[in-house]
Amino acid sequence: MKKNPLIQLEELGQSVWLDFINRNLITSGELGRLIEVDGISGITSNPAIFEKAISESHDYEHDIKIMLKDGKDAKAIYEAVCLKDLQMAADEFRPLYDKTNGEDGYVSMEVDPHLAHDTKGIIEEARRLWTALNRPNVFIKIPATIEGLPAIQQLISEGININVTLLFGLPRYRQVAEAYISGLELLEAKGKDLRHVASVASFFVSRIASLVDPIEEKFLASHGEQALFGTYVKGHVAISSAKIAFKMYKEIFGSERYRKLAGKGARTQKLLWASTGTENREYSDIKYVEELIGKDTINTIPLVTMNAYLDHGHPKERIGLDLEQAEWVMDVLPELGINIDAITQQLEDEGVDKFKKLHSEIMLIIEKSSTMQ
Repeated sequence: MKKNPLIQLEELGQSVWLDFINRNLITSGELGRLIEVDGISGITSNPAIFEKAISESHDYEHDIKIMLKDGKDAKAIYEAVCLKDLQMAADEFRPLYDKTNGEDGYVSMEVDPHLAHDTKGIIEEARRLWTALNRPNVFIKIPATIEGLPAIQQLISEGININVTLLFGLPRYRQVAEAYISGLELLEAKGKDLRHVASVASFFVSRIASLVDPIEEKFLASHGEQALFGTYVKGHVAISSAKIAFKMYKEIFGSERYRKLAGKGARTQKLLWASTGTENREYSDIKYVEELIGKDTINTIPLVTMNAYLDHGHPKERIGLDLEQAEWVMDVLPELGINIDAITQQLEDEGVDKFKKLHSEIMLIIEKSSTMQ
């Protein structure tokens, strides 16, 4: 009998989190089954996930109606719905969190995306959500914007767990890791225990391919013999970027600076591979799982990708392989007309805008409910 590929990933040292949540997943017992049978060890959420959950099910109608009658506004209702789901999910994962001494078993809740460029607003909302969730095994998701960086440092220095989201570029990743380590140093200077604060850096992978692929296709179509050069790069940019990020992770958290903190109980800020569903049908539907397997990393997987991996995944540690090739791919991008820093900034801007739009749409859905009472 074939061994469960997701359990094999766990044995290789990679955590598998589910990039999905809704009320029924928890109340039906399905989440408990995924934890017990498939080794799912965490959950991530974002405005897109909750927009889908609220708009495509009746699970929230009762709670929304009651809160509307109590005079709560749309944002308060949305927040209450999210808090309830994530608290229930965190309680499902709590035994795993305790068993692994806080290495796994987390759920994540995002700050209002409209605050993405408001450092003070991010800090205030993150503090409030952290207190409201009132669970040790939760992350507050903060975008990796320039304005998000000082918020990450400040909140880590207060002992608040942070999931850094909407991370695309390698230079920005280094800034994110710096903010985390600086926050730990400030926390340690206060004489606080470092063992109970955690963070992950969520690298959005497939979205890089969504912008790079069309540029590569244009180059291949218009450069004659030079097109062969481009074929060696096509389909490899997102994975190559992730491989280099992993190399940077090993260097940063192997440094003398970090080892001093580790000696006092600090945890590394693990890399989390996000946006791992495959959008380009030319690629394998498990490409961004199969090629990113590595110890001490996390892959947060959509349901459809999880089921595909259960069906035909072949677990093997790969993230550290072919690093020279990955570096070559990133080095030659300018010759293909690809400015990767401009692309990753565009992806960050688009990601923030998308989440703002979805957050606003949720508010409209809830407000519309008030006219149907």
